[in-house]
Amino acid sequence: MNRQLVDYRGFSLRRLNEPRFSHVKLLGGWIFYFAMYFITENLIPAEKCHPIHCRLDDLIPFNEFFVIFYVGWYALVFFSLAYTFFYDIPRFRKMQTFILITQVIAMFCYVVYPSRQDLRPEVFPRENFLTVFMGFIYSFDTSTGVCPSLHVAYSMGILSVGLKNDGLPKIWKAALTFVVIMICLAVCFVKQHSAVDVFAALPVCLIAEWLVYGKDYWKPRFSAAFPKG
Repeated sequence: MNRQLVDYRGFSLRRLNEPRFSHVKLLGGWIFYFAMYFITENLIPAEKCHPIHCRLDDLIPFNEFFVIFYVGWYALVFFSLAYTFFYDIPRFRKMQTFILITQVIAMFCYVVYPSRQDLRPEVFPRENFLTVFMGFIYSFDTSTGVCPSLHVAYSMGILSVGLKNDGLPKIWKAALTFVVIMICLAVCFVKQHSAVDVFAALPVCLIAEWLVYGKDYWKPRFSAAFPKG
C-alpha cells in the first residue's frame, strides 16, 4: 500500500507557506474557477453568446451511451487530484497547475468571446435510463461557456501527468488513454459541446503543457532530438 507523503493532521491555514503544505494553495484555483463559472453562467445571457457549430457536428449523432464517459470525467478529475494530493505531491503540483492554466485561459475566452451551442436534441431518439439521466444533466448544466471545452482540457492534463509517470504500468497508461479519448468523444455525442470546442481545447492544452513541463521535460528532449551544430 502506498504511504501518505504528507501528514495533513498538522495542517492549518497559518501553515500554508510551509514547504510541506505550500501545494495546498493550488487548490485556491478552484475558488477562482467557481467564481468565474457563476459570473459567466449568470451574468452573460445566452442571447449574447456566439453559437458554436461546424459541419462535423451534423455528422455526429446523439448517443446516450457516452453519458457514462461524460459523467465519468468528474470521477477521473476528483480521484486523480485526490490520489496525487495524498500520495504524489510533485505530480499533484503539475496536474493542478496544468488545470489552473486551462481554467484561466478558458474563462478569459468565455468572457471575451461568450459562446454557446444549440446542438441538444429537442426529443431524445430513445427512452431509457441513460437518456433520462442525460435530461437531468441538461436541466442544470447550461449550454453556454463551451469553447474551449474544459472537459477536454482537464482530461488531457491528467493524461499528460499519467503518461510521464514511469512508475505507472503500461496497462494503466493504455486504460487512461482510452478513457480520455472516450471523454473527448463523449462531449460531442451527448451534445454538450461542438467539435469546435474539442479542437479549441488542444492549443490551450499545448500552452499549459509547455508552461508546466517545457523546461524540465520537453526542452531536454528537443535538444537531444535537434542538437545544435
